[in-house]
Amino acid sequence: MTEQKIVLVTGASSGIGEAVARELACAGHHVVLTARRRDRLEQVAADIARTGGSASTAVLDVTDADAHREVVDAVVAEHGRLDVLVANSGVMLLSSTTALLVQEWNRMVDVNVKGVLHGIAAALPHFLRQGSGHFVTTASIGAHEVVPTAAVYCATKHAVWALMEGLRQDLPSTVRATTITPGVVQSELALHITDPAASAGMVEYRRTAIAPSAIGRAVAYAVGEPADVDVNEVVVRPSGQRP
Repeated sequence: MTEQKIVLVTGASSGIGEAVARELACAGHHVVLTARRRDRLEQVAADIARTGGSASTAVLDVTDADAHREVVDAVVAEHGRLDVLVANSGVMLLSSTTALLVQEWNRMVDVNVKGVLHGIAAALPHFLRQGSGHFVTTASIGAHEVVPTAAVYCATKHAVWALMEGLRQDLPSTVRATTITPGVVQSELALHITDPAASAGMVEYRRTAIAPSAIGRAVAYAVGEPADVDVNEVVVRPSGQRP
């Protein structure tokens, strides 16, 4: 029987985060779903409960470091521990750098990079005190390649990849670090692109996409491995994705 873990997932109101929460709940873990949309979180949690899973919710904006810490502390106060933090929140506001959409650049840095850092800062003291824990984050194939209109987005995802590798080396062996690197996945990410050329380009690029449940299964695999196995990176993309 799977040992139940207490898992906090950011960005769990849709897409990959929702799929990760559903897969982990199906595997027998208690999942704390966090995001900014309370109504959507409660709907997903109710669906999980109807299928026999265990879930709770907390509204969280990962760009707020104090709020991140408060949510993590509350989870530990209620359950006595936090076993896994899945730092999944992310935005993909693609545009040519020549468009100078500086506010969107800053938004990606705030959510994609600082949001992960805030999660680490909130959870790491508990992991060290417990003598165990697992950081999981969602990067992107953009961490390893750069395409037109994606310079800043890819920079944030490469930063996350580098951060997790450095974190792995800093951590004691009892605390694990996993980077999940998706290719093209069905999600809401592309819907928020405001640059017309970048938005049009995404239509063809995202024509071949896999369901977010594929990423959920990858996270469940990494989380489910024995404590002496540290799954450092998993790349999951459509078999037809080129590059």
